[in-house]
Amino acid sequence: MRQIIIILFFIQTTVLAQDLPRRAKWEATLNYRSGSIGAVIQSVEKNSPLDRADLQVNDIILQVNSRLVDSGEDWSAITYGIRADSEIELLVRRSEQVFTKKVKLNALGKESHQNHDTYYEFITSDYGVKQRTIITKPKNSSGRLPAVFLIQGLSCSTIENHEGRSGNWPTQINDIVEKTGMVVMRVEKPGVGDSEGDCGCTDFHTELEGYRAAIRALKAKSYVDTTKIVVYGSSMGSALAPMLANEYRLAGVISDGTFFKTWFEHMLEIERRIRKMSGDNESTILKKMNAAFIPLYYGMMIEKKSYEEVIEQYPAIKEYNYHSPGHMYGRPVKYYQQLQDLDLAGEWERLQAPIRILYGMNDWIMSEFDNDMIIEVLDRAGHEDHELVKYPGLDHWNTIHETPDNSFHGRPGKWDPEVSALIVKWTKELVD
Repeated sequence: MRQIIIILFFIQTTVLAQDLPRRAKWEATLNYRSGSIGAVIQSVEKNSPLDRADLQVNDIILQVNSRLVDSGEDWSAITYGIRADSEIELLVRRSEQVFTKKVKLNALGKESHQNHDTYYEFITSDYGVKQRTIITKPKNSSGRLPAVFLIQGLSCSTIENHEGRSGNWPTQINDIVEKTGMVVMRVEKPGVGDSEGDCGCTDFHTELEGYRAAIRALKAKSYVDTTKIVVYGSSMGSALAPMLANEYRLAGVISDGTFFKTWFEHMLEIERRIRKMSGDNESTILKKMNAAFIPLYYGMMIEKKSYEEVIEQYPAIKEYNYHSPGHMYGRPVKYYQQLQDLDLAGEWERLQAPIRILYGMNDWIMSEFDNDMIIEVLDRAGHEDHELVKYPGLDHWNTIHETPDNSFHGRPGKWDPEVSALIVKWTKELVD
């Protein structure tokens, strides 16, 4: 009997120790065609698996492993779900010809840092979802080090600086890793990167449990000083950061591009800003708010109805609603319904840890007033160590623009290294 128990323990331990399979890379440029079926191939790398399978520019991938590509959310989930060296079947259209191809894609290269060790590990949340964690630690360091736990925003995009990735957000992540001298931990959302699941179907509670499991894993590391862990949140993560700091008694909080009010209030404010930047006059904005956006978000957030149920009750919404039936900004309606009930404002009010808040003056996603409300609430609660910096020209995506309209319309902006330097400075300051 004892031998059987030992064998079972060995098998269980071996299974639990197995790493997550590595995500694959297309080695091609493919774009989902909004409003149509499929992703079109715009370029193919020479001698790549797609090239060897004779796939060509302008071919359209209609299905992957029998999953139809009929939305941007589907295409993102499909791409994240493909594992290296596992055969996949593609349904492809070339002009009028439709055919299948079976290919095995190569693994996406992992991130690396010259002066930091990079560990690819995983956590299992209380929902049973295995999620990829990425931990960086200064090389040749000894003893227990301060740490940063980094939480990204709303979207189903990766938090890994994998090969070939560039942009302002990856640059900021890289600066936090390389310039703080601290351990840095990130966790991929369910269905993103190597993580199990489907981000476009993941609700808020499931995502939140992943962050909690990752913080517990970070605090269990022998090389981490658990009294010196800072949580840095961007966008949606910036509103969760105070709650997690309260729950796990973290040493400090950095909130970058945050909000304070409920999601219902937030969405009404952002719709009004979007209508204005889209060129609507005030009378038109009033009409759209009353006929569509107030009933839509009240029905979804307060009455907990689906899109279909709300639109059935208020048919006028159909004319103005730009969200898909199952998603809003790539996340399911249930995600926002759960978020609506979260006491985010109360978590700000109860915050004990020191906090630093960054607000970009050209951020059209979040409101300046929300940031002012946070400071007012902290002052009223007797919080002693908080700072709000309103950064000129900065938008929600760490980019400098002349106006919020330029950011909204996707015009080119500039990277300002001083923004990243401020985050690094704050991070060090909170653990000194």
